[in-house]
Amino acid sequence: MTYAIIGSGAIGSALASQFSRRRSDVLLTNSRGPSSLTDLVRDLGPNIIAVSAREAFRADIVILAVPFKAVPDAVRDFPDWNGRIVVDAGNAVNFPAFTPMDLGGRPSSEIVADAVPGARVVKAFNTLPAALLATDPSQNGGRRVLFLSGNEPGANSEIANLIERLGFAAIDLGRLSEGGRLQQFEAVLPRLNLVRLG
Repeated sequence: MTYAIIGSGAIGSALASQFSRRRSDVLLTNSRGPSSLTDLVRDLGPNIIAVSAREAFRADIVILAVPFKAVPDAVRDFPDWNGRIVVDAGNAVNFPAFTPMDLGGRPSSEIVADAVPGARVVKAFNTLPAALLATDPSQNGGRRVLFLSGNEPGANSEIANLIERLGFAAIDLGRLSEGGRLQQFEAVLPRLNLVRLG
């Protein structure tokens, strides 16, 4: 199984640091190209591999860690998903006001799914601030919780397994139309920092 993170901002870098912590390989790309990632890759270690967008989008699991409005541009040249998993790690937020976008009542991940036809979309890695996402998930004898949701149980299971391998506790909330709504920026879950004991 190959993994790629699209985006090297706060969330993308935080996720890359967790792959590095577990000595697990991940491809990393951004809109500026691999040469712009030299310092970050050096700091994070040999398991973080800077690549072109074309290389990253061939991974089995592609994690979108770009601003919500940038998703259509980021995926435009990669229309052939063939059932691969795309993880929506973003939030639909207006900057700099830091207010939720009006999506006409739709969960943001349904809009992301429209941009990646043929992919199995899972919402994950979006409910913790980047600063917490980057820290050791082991806390007070337990593990920090990450939520996920998606419409295809097999894809949800793959991402739950990834979350667990990275050291977090995964909680599957079900379908995007239900669990995805709980993960929206304006919902309650992004305000919680939960730890599962045991």
